[in-house]
Amino acid sequence: MSASRTLKDLRIVFMGTPEFAVASLEAMLEAGLHVVAVVTAPDKPAGRGMQVRESAVKTYATSKGLPVLQPSKLKDPAFIEQLQQYKPDLQVVVAFRMLPEIVWNMPPMGTLNVHGSLLPQYRGAAPINWAIINGEHETGVTTFLLQHEIDTGNILLQEKIALTENTTAGELHDEMKKTGAQLLIKTLKALTEENLQEIPQEELTAGKKLCHAPKIHSEDCKINFQQSVEAVHNLVRGLSPFPGAYTILQEKNFKIYRTEKETIQPKESVGQWITDGKSFLKFACKDGYVICKEVQMEGKKKMDIATFLRGYRFN
Repeated sequence: MSASRTLKDLRIVFMGTPEFAVASLEAMLEAGLHVVAVVTAPDKPAGRGMQVRESAVKTYATSKGLPVLQPSKLKDPAFIEQLQQYKPDLQVVVAFRMLPEIVWNMPPMGTLNVHGSLLPQYRGAAPINWAIINGEHETGVTTFLLQHEIDTGNILLQEKIALTENTTAGELHDEMKKTGAQLLIKTLKALTEENLQEIPQEELTAGKKLCHAPKIHSEDCKINFQQSVEAVHNLVRGLSPFPGAYTILQEKNFKIYRTEKETIQPKESVGQWITDGKSFLKFACKDGYVICKEVQMEGKKKMDIATFLRGYRFN
């Protein structure tokens, strides 16, 4: 990729929707980059009152006086024409929808994506969650150029992030959005200085088993206590704080957000709960117990286990 102008001269269109993407947009503006427009999801009803809400990216972009485009269909000719009028040299995508070729191939410098994994591992919609669910000790952020197949374009730069045995998806999300924003600025600078070597992902996949990161569905969230303590603990933290791993407790959905591991052979049958009614609640797995630390009963607020037990009565 060739760039004959300085970084601050480039006309950049930014595309993103959730709060994760705001950090990257903010970093670009703080670096003095010329963001000519922002593309985000349409406003939609949300919450118990189903009030119409705008995306986090729209809220931030509007506060900075940036033009905001909200197409319902990315192939809409009216949107394509509007996008072309901004004459972008480059597009940056962070946590957005899959783009059609007519969009990602529009700018002469292409479209750059910030992805929450060390590609080619964990391609897909939920890389943060699946890396933790699978018990990885390391993940990271990748900047790459979009092409036809999702998350398969040439890699530009990567930054690793270490994971502990208790890191939650929420904690990784917060760290990753900062790391991703910093890596984005570093990548953009390297692109304009023409000292960046693109790496085809095919060179990194030979002989490797690839883990995927599909969208999380409700069936993925139900805890299977037939698994090991490690696997259940990883599922809980990989889905915390959203959408939350759950089981059934006295015929109601019971979400668990934080656990500790107790690796001793259980006397109880798999899935059985044990409590003193005051300070602890734990579930038997095949090789030990997961001890609940933060929970939420259906229809109630999230709370620590001691608070929950003070107000709950077991049959």
